Amino acid sequence: MKIRDKNPVLKDLLAEMKQKGLEKPLWKGVAKGLNRPRRRQHEVNLHELERHANGKDILVVPGAVLGSGHITKPVTVAALKFSDQAKSMIEKAGGKCMSIDELMGSKHKNVRIIG
Repeated sequence: MKIRDKNPVLKDLLAEMKQKGLEKPLWKGVAKGLNRPRRRQHEVNLHELERHANGKDILVVPGAVLGSGHITKPVTVAALKFSDQAKSMIEKAGGKCMSIDELMGSKHKNVRIIG
């Protein structure tokens, strides 16, 4: 995949994904989602996270998490960006917010892409 983004943070993240050899379909999907034009980046609202969350799953959003809606489930979310409202509401519900870098560095099961 050709890295097309001019954002140095995304460029470094995609290069790190490629260097670590994360060839699983999940990480290929995340890399593909991150490598989109800015006008087509994923934006996921809290009500969508509420709908997709169940149990101990970790949800990955290759884009931004926005604060529209409510969330009641304690869910772990890894994303590129969080709005302040979304971050506070996820943590208030007992969930955890992390960056995609942090998720790549640790070993987790039940990781799903949303967006």
